[in-house]
Amino acid sequence: MTTEVKVPTLGESITEATLGQWLKKPGESVAADEPIASLETDKVAVDVPSPVAGVMGEQLVKEGDTVNVGAVIATVSEGGTATAPATESAKLEAEPLPAPTPMAPEKVAEQPALADAEEDDGQPLTLSPAVRRLVLEHGLDPSKIVGHGKDGRLTKDDVLAAVKTGNAARIAPAPAPAPAAPAVVASAAAPGRKEERVRMNRLRQTIASRLKESQNTAAMLTTYNDVDMTAVMDARNRYKDLFEKKHGIRLGFMSFFAKASVLALKDVPSVNAVIEGEEIVYRDYADISVAVSAPQGLVVPVVRDADKLSFAGIEKTIADFGKRAKDGTLKVDEMRGGTFTISNGGVFGSLLSSPIINLGQSAVLGLHRIEERPVVRNGQIVARPMMYLALSYDHRLVDGREAVTFLVRIKEAIEDPTRLLIDL
Repeated sequence: MTTEVKVPTLGESITEATLGQWLKKPGESVAADEPIASLETDKVAVDVPSPVAGVMGEQLVKEGDTVNVGAVIATVSEGGTATAPATESAKLEAEPLPAPTPMAPEKVAEQPALADAEEDDGQPLTLSPAVRRLVLEHGLDPSKIVGHGKDGRLTKDDVLAAVKTGNAARIAPAPAPAPAAPAVVASAAAPGRKEERVRMNRLRQTIASRLKESQNTAAMLTTYNDVDMTAVMDARNRYKDLFEKKHGIRLGFMSFFAKASVLALKDVPSVNAVIEGEEIVYRDYADISVAVSAPQGLVVPVVRDADKLSFAGIEKTIADFGKRAKDGTLKVDEMRGGTFTISNGGVFGSLLSSPIINLGQSAVLGLHRIEERPVVRNGQIVARPMMYLALSYDHRLVDGREAVTFLVRIKEAIEDPTRLLIDL
């Protein structure tokens, strides 16, 4: 019995995806709910599970194709038997060698002259595409290799065995053609310089379009400040062991900045608002988006109701997001929404940057690396662990005074963490 494999529901408002990779090949055994393909949506990669146990059948779409939700992309034969790997090789070996395609002179010079290879009886050799590729890669003379396939044809195993034992004779490369007359216009690709064109995956396309849309929509401006991290670092060093023992998670800096941002958002509500048409939407909750690096690009999952979470709750949520971002298992709904964003470029060594606002928000806080710098304290020049802060904001909604006030509130809370406890 053949069962169709369809594109699953990908989340609210997402109707299509790109087939990123086939995880199973036709003829391979698959278990029920085992991933057979990976889809790329605007935000995350989603695995497509097999609905039944059996054997992978026909693949109806290619990698890179766009597919709609509910579309049939493959079939699975229930209770079938996996095809032996040799079956496909035998099928290839039965095919005659296709007629050689005309090639540019420089390409011909790079390939051994296999077209003239003959068997001992003077008949031309019949090589499968897979065998021919191996012979070309290793520069071997196929007429000197003993074949063990059907009717004495060469198989991939025959070629690999010859390479391993060194018993196969090698073909001398064809003589290089005479150099052509110098061209009037130099070639765009000079010798030794290579270019590779790779299609952007759906996530990267979405990131590019939304960042550009954000730039085109918001009247973006950035204000900067610096913060002395001494008090937070002391508190973290003093309590990190007890914190981890009690809560099972390490105490990091992100929870301090998330809590400080919550306080600042309450004091300056316009930073937590957004313009929609001719209206301003004010929110009485704080859903903080946290930029996380993933293999396919930057993703921004949302810490919901950060204003109601404890330090441990925030740290656990962010740690879980980071792990699942690397695994590619974040859900689309976990990255939807958000009222304010924190982006920590300091983990990659950034000293200072101007972050771009997320669509649907009015501000983003950029954190940077901590480094000791000379500062003046009580008339004395001393070394302190300092960090630059950057707040990019939509100047259509947030005035300069409000933006500066917001950043100062965060600076005050980080330099005196007691404020986070007494809501000051």
